Amino acid sequence: MAYTLLVMLTGTNLPTPLYHTYQARFGFSPFVVTLIFASYVAVLIPSLLVAGPLADAIGRRRILLPALALAGLGSLGFALASGTGFLFAARIVQGLAVGASSGAVTAALTELEPTGNRRRAALVSTVLSVGGLGLGPVLAGLIAEWSPAPDVVPFVVEIVLLAAAAVAVARIPSAPPVARWRPRRPRIPAAMRATFVTSGSANFLAFAVIGLFLTLVPTYVATLTGSRNLLLGGGTAALMLASSAAVQLVAYRRPPRQPQLAGLPILAVGLGLLVLVGVVPSFALLLVTTILSGVGHGLVFLGGLTTVNANAPAANRAEVLSSFYVVLYAGVGLPVLGVGVLATATGLTTAVSWFAGTVCVLSVLVLVALRRAHRNGAAVPSA
Repeated sequence: MAYTLLVMLTGTNLPTPLYHTYQARFGFSPFVVTLIFASYVAVLIPSLLVAGPLADAIGRRRILLPALALAGLGSLGFALASGTGFLFAARIVQGLAVGASSGAVTAALTELEPTGNRRRAALVSTVLSVGGLGLGPVLAGLIAEWSPAPDVVPFVVEIVLLAAAAVAVARIPSAPPVARWRPRRPRIPAAMRATFVTSGSANFLAFAVIGLFLTLVPTYVATLTGSRNLLLGGGTAALMLASSAAVQLVAYRRPPRQPQLAGLPILAVGLGLLVLVGVVPSFALLLVTTILSGVGHGLVFLGGLTTVNANAPAANRAEVLSSFYVVLYAGVGLPVLGVGVLATATGLTTAVSWFAGTVCVLSVLVLVALRRAHRNGAAVPSA
């Protein structure tokens, strides 16, 4: 399960360092980059909402095998891309695949954890999720920089890795259904709604920053440094995600509320420095900003997912987790659309600065709400 999660999310971010190349090759604007990215989120969210409850009803394996097949089809679409339409189509198929698998694989990791430790299962989910997001840009950047077919070979490698994941998933034990499936709106148990709202709000903002780093920051780095090295842009996105994964490994034994309360102000400081980079261009300062943003994101994500996982009832765990992932991916896909529109009108540097300043302020407001909820007794079990 852990390998499957890592490979799926690695594949979805292989295009990150290549977007700048696609722009030059197919002749589209930064706004089209954000539209390609947003098309992924637009299909991922309904896929999550349908597949989460369905995985509770028919079992994890029956959801994951078709999802892996879709992921392979999405990678094939990128490998064969000969125009912007291919990029949209491949991204849409990837969104279906990740939406179908996210809740199921996270629930399966919890259920297959040998000691039943939900916190450890949540740590594995968060670290591998972020690790996959970070590995994708680095792997694609490395291969693309020195491969004779930079926009083909990374996706061929991903297809091979997905095939191995399918073999592993086919061998997991078939668990009995724990709920009956029927089409319905996502439901969050009343006892955990306050927790879901506060953790979801914090993670929406944290993942909005992820969306920026995975779509526009590689081009921003190229503009700032004047370098055409594909690994440099992808490596910057990967540095943020590596920082996120590393801090999760350090902080996972803390009570789940604490990482969120610590992560939001760190995220706000990182974003404040990103505004400063727009005024005083400095690649070194951008790297500091990247690390701080990654640390803030990692703490918020770890605390949020651990909290939600600890409170989700077994009968609809995949549904609750899928609903949480809806919030995360909405954060990834929606705000960056506005950045793309603004970048087309005012320039990329100005758009990134406005985004960073806005999310910085919102992070402080959500921090105040989290602290107030904590004081009012909306604390959650430490799992």
